[in-house]
Amino acid sequence: MSTGVVWAVCISKEKGTKKQDVGEALLLEGLGLRGDAHAGFMHRQVSLLSLEDIEGMRDRIPNVGPGAFAENLTLKGFDVSCLAVGDRLAVGDAILEVTQIGKNCHGECEIYRLAGECIMPKKGTFCSVIKSGTVRKGDPVRKLADVSM
Repeated sequence: MSTGVVWAVCISKEKGTKKQDVGEALLLEGLGLRGDAHAGFMHRQVSLLSLEDIEGMRDRIPNVGPGAFAENLTLKGFDVSCLAVGDRLAVGDAILEVTQIGKNCHGECEIYRLAGECIMPKKGTFCSVIKSGTVRKGDPVRKLADVSM
């Protein structure tokens, strides 16, 4: 689907660690989520995963949930596979632009060691912040083409 909702807003103070759901945060133009270790990281300022993809890993890792893959925004009912580099999303008050689909896990991440695979290389979607705004759990997410301006 090209519409959905924000299920979790996750940050971490250090890179390479699981992120914690904080419920809401400020997305800063050209930077990312305020307070997140990955903010300002080149073109991968904000990372997205769908809740449905995370839940698909529960047969291998029963307690896996939002933030486990170090994603910033967990989206429910939004098919991230419909996105392409250059697509724009309205997320809460902010606008994001997709800059990368997938990434290599660094040194076989903790998830890979537990499950034998990680979904970030295929399902992880990375964005830059085009317009600042607050994002909260429950906020709508839409491809910009689906948003009337």
